[in-house]
Amino acid sequence: MNTRRNLLVGAGLLGVAGVGIALGLGASGGGRTDRPNLTASRLPNVLLTNQYGRSVRFYDDLIRGKVVAINMMYTSCAGICPTATANLLQVQRLLGARLGRQVHLYSITLAPELDTPHTLREYAKRHGVGPGWWFLTGAPADIEQVRVSLGFYDPEPEVDRDKNSHSGMLRIGNDRVERWTMAPALGSPEQILGTIDHVDEA
Repeated sequence: MNTRRNLLVGAGLLGVAGVGIALGLGASGGGRTDRPNLTASRLPNVLLTNQYGRSVRFYDDLIRGKVVAINMMYTSCAGICPTATANLLQVQRLLGARLGRQVHLYSITLAPELDTPHTLREYAKRHGVGPGWWFLTGAPADIEQVRVSLGFYDPEPEVDRDKNSHSGMLRIGNDRVERWTMAPALGSPEQILGTIDHVDEA
């Protein structure tokens, strides 16, 4: 899964100050300063489509001003994806009514050429995914931009090209205060929730 390597690579990309639970680009006091939002300049604003066929802009619609947890997956994955999805279903349960309101969960496909909105919708339905958890696809080049910008890549090109060894991490952040970190998608649901709560001012 290369989780440690992906964690270390991703930590630097959005300005996280360390590994695990760490403060990102925002002030630790919980408020934004008057400077421009650096996260906006580091994340692409490409067009993606969710499992319901709705087109959205990655930064403007999915990230801006929100608390988010993001993982990469694909529906035909026989490796960690089914287990990660099952684990995130427990996170969904723990979040309850916060999901889709205070906290937004996104799963972005690594195989956009195969995972159409319909395919993602059937996958979500099959696994019991509820409102507030979106599965997203898009043009392959745009998905690649998103993947790299979030730190879900390996510095070794051969390893990076192998979808079977993709990162088993969650990128968790609060754009409003520019606070970002990562957590293992296969960590305990309680630990994942704790990491979400760490970046969520509420």
